[in-house]
Amino acid sequence: MKIPGPDHPIHIRAADQRWRARFQGHVIADSAGALVLEEGAYPQVIYFPREDVSMEYLSRTTHSTHCPYKGDASYYSILMDGHLEENAVWTYEGPYPAMQAIDGYLAFYPDKVEVYAVDDAAVNPRHVAASENVDEIVQHTDAGDGHAQRGQWPPTEDTPGLEGGVR
Repeated sequence: MKIPGPDHPIHIRAADQRWRARFQGHVIADSAGALVLEEGAYPQVIYFPREDVSMEYLSRTTHSTHCPYKGDASYYSILMDGHLEENAVWTYEGPYPAMQAIDGYLAFYPDKVEVYAVDDAAVNPRHVAASENVDEIVQHTDAGDGHAQRGQWPPTEDTPGLEGGVR
């Protein structure tokens, strides 16, 4: 077991945006809780929480590898719509103590599965607006006695039913 250090740095951080993995045109992982692992000069790797991955398309294989810094990796193949990609996914299910953060998370080989960042507002454009105005919305709802907690919003039309809106 080797410990990451100045000669071989490994940094793990929470991703600051949503990440997805797509295989054969289907999103098989979507997470706002992914981790980014940066190791030396290697490209960064996105690790997805197991609960954010469609595990029904993955099959465990007997393939395994060993990393002196992370431990033993187990692998999964993906089968979807008749397309098989062997050993396209790996996971550390008992990593060394310095890499405990990735325990049980899954990563995808980018040459086999498309892994990409997603703007959360683009995925659900109402998400940001709704969360910003939740107090305003709640105060216009029933307080439990049949009355709103705040007065009604002003009408958008003076004479409902007429063409052209406000008159």
